[in-house]
Amino acid sequence: MVISRGRNPSAAEVLSQLVQAKGLRDRVLITLGLLLIVRLGIYVPVPGIDRVAFQAFIQQGGQLLGFLDIFTGGGLSTVGVFALGILPFINASIILQLLTAALPQLEDLQKNEGEAGRRKIAQITRYVALGWGIIQSTVFALILKQYALPGLPEWLFVVQTALALVTGSMVVMWVSEVITERGIGQGASLVIFINIVATLPKALGSTIELAQSGDRGTVTGIVILVLIFLLTIVGIIFVQEGNRRIPIVSAKRQAGGAGLLNARQSYLPLKLNAGGVMPIIFASAVVFLPLTLANFTKNPLLIRLAGYLSPNSSTPWLYALLFFSLILGFSYFYSSLTVNPVDIATNLKRTGVAIPGVRPGSATAEYLLRVQNRLTLLGALFLGAVAIIPSAVEGAIQVRTFQGLGATSLLILVGVAIDTAKQVQTYVISQRYEGMVRQ
Repeated sequence: MVISRGRNPSAAEVLSQLVQAKGLRDRVLITLGLLLIVRLGIYVPVPGIDRVAFQAFIQQGGQLLGFLDIFTGGGLSTVGVFALGILPFINASIILQLLTAALPQLEDLQKNEGEAGRRKIAQITRYVALGWGIIQSTVFALILKQYALPGLPEWLFVVQTALALVTGSMVVMWVSEVITERGIGQGASLVIFINIVATLPKALGSTIELAQSGDRGTVTGIVILVLIFLLTIVGIIFVQEGNRRIPIVSAKRQAGGAGLLNARQSYLPLKLNAGGVMPIIFASAVVFLPLTLANFTKNPLLIRLAGYLSPNSSTPWLYALLFFSLILGFSYFYSSLTVNPVDIATNLKRTGVAIPGVRPGSATAEYLLRVQNRLTLLGALFLGAVAIIPSAVEGAIQVRTFQGLGATSLLILVGVAIDTAKQVQTYVISQRYEGMVRQ
C-alpha cells in the first residue's frame, strides 16, 4: 500500500487499515455491536402497557415529546426498556457544566486537578444521571399509569415501570462509556446519532409515498425541501469547522539573557460556533414547554399561549421571532460557559505567549472577549437561520414528512460524523507512523 506522509489518509487507506489493522477493526466492531444492543433494547417492551393508546397520546402530545422521541430513536413511543436512552446522562452533563461555572469547587476540580479531577467530575455526573433518571422514569411511569392494562395495582405498576426505565437508562450510559473507552468516537454522541439515523427510513418512506401519490406541485416541493436540507448540511459543515485563527508569538531568550534567540509564531483558534447544538436544544425546550404543559394540564391559559407559540398557528412569525431570539441568547450564554477569555489570557501570559499588538493580561482578555462576541453573533445568526428556514420551507410547501428532523438533528448528525471520522483518521495516521518506525 502506498501511503503519504504529508496528507490526511485517503478512503482507500482507511479501508485498508480497517481490514489489516486488528486494533482499529476491533474498535469498530465493538462500537457497532454495542450500538446494536442499544437499538435492540428499545424494542424490549416494558410490561403492562396499552401501547396503541399511548402512541396516539405521543402523536398528540406536543412537539417536545416528538423532539425527545427522536433522541431516543422511537424509544418513548414504543415504551421499551431503553425508552429514556441517554437522555438522563445528557441532562446530567448539562447540569454539571452549568454547576462547574457556578461552583468554585467543581471549577477547581476541572482546571487544577488534572485527570483525577476529571474522573471525579465524571463520577459525579453518573450519580446526577442516576438521580435525574429516577425522577424522569417516575414521572414517565405516572404518565403511563393511565395507559396501564387492568389487573395490576397502580403503585406496583409505577414502581416496576420506573425501575425498568431507570435500569435501562443506566445500561445505555454504561454502554456509551464503553464505546468511548474501547470503541471509536464519543459514546453518548454516537448513541444519539444512531437513534436519529433510525428515524430516517420512516421519514424517507413517507416522503416517497407522498411523492408517488401527490401531484406535480408536491413533487416539486419535495425536491425543494431536499435541496434545502442538502444546503443546510453543507452550511453546517463549514460553520462547525470554521474558526478564527488569532496569531500568537512565543519568544525564547538566550540562556545568558542577551536578546532574542528566535520567535515561534502559531495560532490560537476560536470556534465560530462554540456552543455547538446546545443553544438550539435549550431554545427548543423553552419554546415547546408551554405546548407540552397545555396538553398535560388542559389549562385554558396555557392552551391559548401554546396556540400563539406553535409553528403551525396563525401567527408563525411570533414563534419564529421567539425561537430566533432564544437561540441568540442561549448562544451567548453557552459561549460564556465554554470559552473564558480571562483564563485564556492568564495562561498565555503565564507561558510567555502574546498576541502581536496586544498587551498581555487584561488587554488580551478584552481583545479575546470582543473577538468571541463577534464570532458568537455570527454563529448564533447561522444557528437561527438553520433552525427556522427548513421549518418555514416545510410550512410553505406543505410537506411535513421530515417534521422533527430539524436543525438540531442535522447538527448532531454532521457534528458526530465529522468527529468520528477525525478519530478514525487520527488512528490511521498513528498506525502509519508506527509502520514507518518499524521499517
